[in-house]
Amino acid sequence: MSEKEKVLEAFKNAGKPLRPGDIAKAIGIESKEVSKIIKELREEGLVYSPKRCYYDLK
Repeated sequence: MSEKEKVLEAFKNAGKPLRPGDIAKAIGIESKEVSKIIKELREEGLVYSPKRCYYDLK
């Protein structure tokens, strides 16, 4: 499973908006890396930000 898939899985399991730091702790990778992945997912239209610093699946 790629890191991108792990991030998507973390969103699915949480069922609520998450911060990059929360995801990083849950899947065991650095917060900076999670932020990069979230940026890619936003560009792909899979993730949005319902409020500042929080992200969720569309």
